[in-house]
Amino acid sequence: MSAIHAIAVKTIAGADASIGDFAGKVLLVVNVASECGLTPQYSGLEELHRKYSELCVLGFPCNQFGGQEPGTEEQILDFCQTRYEVSFPLFAKIEVNGDGRHPLYTALSGEAAAFPGEITWNFEKFLVARDGTPLARFEPRTAPDDPALIAAIEDALS
Repeated sequence: MSAIHAIAVKTIAGADASIGDFAGKVLLVVNVASECGLTPQYSGLEELHRKYSELCVLGFPCNQFGGQEPGTEEQILDFCQTRYEVSFPLFAKIEVNGDGRHPLYTALSGEAAAFPGEITWNFEKFLVARDGTPLARFEPRTAPDDPALIAAIEDALS
């Protein structure tokens, strides 16, 4: 099991889980928000999740950017399912920067990470290989249907 797969998380319903629950799949880890100009990316992320059976989009709500994810987990889940028909896994709200940074984001963007640096805004994306190795980092404005993102996903799946 990789270091990333060993990281504990909470589902949006509050259940204990780990990134290892998704071992063997390619992961697209995204910090998400419901009141952001980039929120419509939920549609494209859902399309990716449905199109590629061996890809799992993982959504991590975060309220660190402009207070754009102020709701409770229940409100976030309702919004995502009602507005965007999201079926990919969503998790409890976390912090992606600063002293309270979740261990997943330390592994993805901390000083010792393959792609170090602060998360710049909502909808930043990390592509993670089946074995838990981070493969790529995409800026928030990179749309889910961006050719570079699609190519990286398809390469990781092959």
